[in-house]
Amino acid sequence: MLKALEKAGILVEALPYIKKFSGKTVVIKYGGAAMVNDQLKEAVIMDVILMKLVGIHPVVVHGGGPEINGMLDRLGLKSHFIQGLRVTDEATMEVVEMVLAGKVNKEIVALIQRFGGKAVGLCGKDGGLIQAKKRFELVKNEAGARVPTDIGFVGDVVKIEPGLVRELADRGYIPVIAPIGVGENGESYNINADTAAGELAQALEAHKLVLLTDVEGILRDRQDKASLISSLRIDDVPALVEEGVISGGMIPKVTCCVEALQGGVGQTHIIDGRLPHSLLLEVFTDKGIGTMVLK
Repeated sequence: MLKALEKAGILVEALPYIKKFSGKTVVIKYGGAAMVNDQLKEAVIMDVILMKLVGIHPVVVHGGGPEINGMLDRLGLKSHFIQGLRVTDEATMEVVEMVLAGKVNKEIVALIQRFGGKAVGLCGKDGGLIQAKKRFELVKNEAGARVPTDIGFVGDVVKIEPGLVRELADRGYIPVIAPIGVGENGESYNINADTAAGELAQALEAHKLVLLTDVEGILRDRQDKASLISSLRIDDVPALVEEGVISGGMIPKVTCCVEALQGGVGQTHIIDGRLPHSLLLEVFTDKGIGTMVLK
């Protein structure tokens, strides 16, 4: 009886959030451990399906770095780096597109449908969804000056054409998107998945952008999990970067959140994808988890 009462309490707690978010779009960047561990995979997929069933429109943008690296190794293609930045040459780009838009994307779609949802897999080429241009990274030369450097088929988003995604969501499907952009001459570009998710969230006027990561959120002290910053405003970000609280791989994720908020997204969240059902905990409970970045 106690367990039944606990379950009833959980449902009651979720009701106001279901009402609040019904009909709203939530863009989810799916990556990290939640894409590798089978139990976590299933938990994420079930969370996404439940969101759809209660009237929310989830849109999934996924990564796939480990799968890409595994395929490059199998094919004997060596990665080249310029000061730590991977150079995506034509052969590597073919593998990236094959793995992301083919293997990984369709596996996610199949898993959603296996658990009772309806999904359609897309990449940025479909319907001109993610229009892109070549990205030039600033790299230090021998004189120490930072100069624009060509690192291959890595792209920046020029424009998002969200019509197809909206139509699929309105028809009851969960769009699953591989972050492959298309150039003006039809060439493919590898787009950072966080960036693609943030740009798509803006174009869809999403209520929420949720980034699944392999950390608890933003920690004031990385050695102390209790130091989690549960919420912050974009005005707080520069000082936290200066203090080193936001550093390394967290900087592009927070930048993605800030740009999404400035582009009209309602709320952004950085949550721990290693925690089963982290999406449900963030969306449907009073406390939520991870770090919420607000305007």
